[in-house]
Amino acid sequence: MNDSLDVREETALRFFGKMSASISHEIKNVLAIINENAGLLEDYNLMAEKGTPLNPERLKALAETVMTQIKRADVIVKNMNEFAHSVDEVKKIVDVREVLELVGALSSRFAAMRGVELDLQPSSSAASILSAPFFLENLIWLVLDFAMDVAGNGKTIGLIAEKTGEGARVRFTQLGALEKTQKDEFPTERERSLLQVLNGEIALDRGAGQILIDLPAELSL
Repeated sequence: MNDSLDVREETALRFFGKMSASISHEIKNVLAIINENAGLLEDYNLMAEKGTPLNPERLKALAETVMTQIKRADVIVKNMNEFAHSVDEVKKIVDVREVLELVGALSSRFAAMRGVELDLQPSSSAASILSAPFFLENLIWLVLDFAMDVAGNGKTIGLIAEKTGEGARVRFTQLGALEKTQKDEFPTERERSLLQVLNGEIALDRGAGQILIDLPAELSL
């Protein structure tokens, strides 16, 4: 049991660090683009001081670029805030689709780097359960990280959260190369340690190219 806790704690720290580093990298990219455009604005100002007529279309394009980056930064910070608050309570009622959406947003940079598209599909109804949000986010990330390796030639992963009679299910679909993996390759000890605390189960349907996480309606810690 102690070994399991050690693995879980290490996994959680790695997850928090990886996502925090990615978020800060995205914010730095936004600031770099805004800074670059501020430099252009300064150049335009110097040109105007020397009597060169300003091009309204260029100024408009500059303003639009800055506004786009501000909106992008707002989304990044909103996701960062939601992610940080996921450790506020050990367990709480969560909408699994919202958790899946958050992890998908946090993972979008990693997916883009690997040439994978994340396709969050609509749910017919809310899949609310009493769970441990941070550990659930961690588990979804680990499965998604593995899924990106087995996405196959399609390079698209379907993400589905759905209500079940026993609680909720998360499905990762369109995994074209899943059937080529070994049975003992996944889940690893890290995923199993999180499944233990979440009272969840994971199944790999290699024939259908999908991974399923089943979660109970209520978590007992």
